[in-house]
Amino acid sequence: MTFDDLNLNTPLLTALDELGYTNPTTIQHRVFPVVMSGRDVCGIAQTGTGKTFAYLLPCLRQWKFTKEKAPQILIIVPTRELVAQVVEAVKALTPYMSLVVTGVYGGVNINTQKAEVEKGVDVLVATPGRLYDLAMAGAFKVKTIKRLVIDEVDEMLNLGFRTQLKNILDLLPAKRQNLMFSATITGEVEALIEMYFNDPVRVEAAPTGTPLENIIQTGYEVPNFYTKVNLLELLLSEDATMTKVLVFAATKALADQLYEQLEAKFPGTAGVIHSNKEQNHRFNTVKQFKEGVYRFIIATDIVARGIDIAEVTHVINFDVPDVPENYIHRIGRTGRYDKKGIAITFITESEKPLLHAIEALMKYEVPITPLPANLVISDVLTEEEKPKVYMKIIQVKLPKKEDVGPAFHEKSAKNSKVNFIVRKKDRMMQKYGKPIKRGRKK
Repeated sequence: MTFDDLNLNTPLLTALDELGYTNPTTIQHRVFPVVMSGRDVCGIAQTGTGKTFAYLLPCLRQWKFTKEKAPQILIIVPTRELVAQVVEAVKALTPYMSLVVTGVYGGVNINTQKAEVEKGVDVLVATPGRLYDLAMAGAFKVKTIKRLVIDEVDEMLNLGFRTQLKNILDLLPAKRQNLMFSATITGEVEALIEMYFNDPVRVEAAPTGTPLENIIQTGYEVPNFYTKVNLLELLLSEDATMTKVLVFAATKALADQLYEQLEAKFPGTAGVIHSNKEQNHRFNTVKQFKEGVYRFIIATDIVARGIDIAEVTHVINFDVPDVPENYIHRIGRTGRYDKKGIAITFITESEKPLLHAIEALMKYEVPITPLPANLVISDVLTEEEKPKVYMKIIQVKLPKKEDVGPAFHEKSAKNSKVNFIVRKKDRMMQKYGKPIKRGRKK
């Protein structure tokens, strides 16, 4: 099947041709006719299966020019990077359509975005928090929205956008078409569908847990953290095919620590991106990575889904993710658009149970590669890796309640005091040896 077989108009077909796309992916050709029929859709697809175009193509095909300045299509995504990515995708598909697309997200001046939206917009792409703020400020009319797309809804709920999302859905007109895309369908996602969707058609392509065919997966069993660092440096130094590498770290602190070490070894070719970095830094890092200035960037899971770069050659999991689904999202950054990709995972002994959980989800065993002969095995351990010394704690046996004596007891004879009265006559007798008498009054 080619895009010519779909009911696309000439402007969209011309744009796709210029972009070099000829064949729709599984999710794209399955979703297109359902959306065109007007039904609500719940798309279940992994990262990297082309779901952005899957919802954009039918929505843009049904878009009609109007003098109304308010948006007809609303697309809600979880991160700023995804906003930028979707806006870029809309612009790429609409060079021959007189359509205005605007992206809004938190972390920047709301007044600037409010002024831009008020000028007029046909397709509005937004993160939930900023979208709700703009709707409350009256920046756009919600009643003109005909199609709502919620992308990466599982991640949106994980990030805590539950309330904002429900508030937005309550604001929108009842007569609209709903499209929802998610990699996993959790109980919360089901509840959202039940409440706000109208008997949606479920379209599934590459369900969660299916290892992507274009990705070669491999693992290295390493003894400790610093050996992982040495292995990462060795692979980057010796493997010339690693031209665009995405390194995933578990925490922001670890990402920064790795960046400092690798930047010293590979100056000017490394970048780091996580939620503590300011917006301009994040956008600039992704831009430098796309343009080939940075050979590799270190990222955390929180921004993983916002990086859409077709040419990522390798994904390196510096650590095994706690949540099995996150492994799928990570490796889905490579092997995109029918290109081959490689995913490498570093595994310590304590991380093996996490890997087994991932393998159970995928129903696939990640092959283990022997460590390179020239790898330096570090004997330095982090605080977490150092063996714990357990001291025997001797419990003092407390006396039983019935063995305890009364709270008050007799004083010793030494401390006892007896109150009695001594007459003055007797005191004088004791002191002077004779009674002291007063003299006669003169």
